Amino acid sequence: MTTPSVKPASLAPAVLEQLWGAARAAQLRAHAPYSRYAVGVAIVDEQGAIHGGCNVENAAYPQGWCAEASALSSLVMSGARHARGVLVLGSGGAWITPCGGCRQKLREFGDADLPIVSATAEALGPVHSLDELLPHSFGPDHLITP
Repeated sequence: MTTPSVKPASLAPAVLEQLWGAARAAQLRAHAPYSRYAVGVAIVDEQGAIHGGCNVENAAYPQGWCAEASALSSLVMSGARHARGVLVLGSGGAWITPCGGCRQKLREFGDADLPIVSATAEALGPVHSLDELLPHSFGPDHLITP
């Protein structure tokens, strides 16, 4: 495993390895017959459990969903409510990050400093905080009233 150049303190090397393995396993299950761009995502929750997800395309293009949404669904179904780290693995050879919609979905379950690791099947890449990818975001804390 190649380690990223920036390693967030909140993600230990063993957790990165687990996330990477889960994202690679999820990517193998992706349903991407149209774009042929398989994505796997893994999220670690507040209890240390790992939740994987893959993209699922649909012939009616807007009806598919992203790997991040699949992984978040798994997180919620397990009873967890907080993401501690995310790893996104794409099949194109370049580092990818979540799309805009998925950044907002991740904001629902993660803090501004949520580490998001970009990866390929061969290596871990750059790490960004959610705040770097979605600055000045609107989240659940904006709706809490005294």
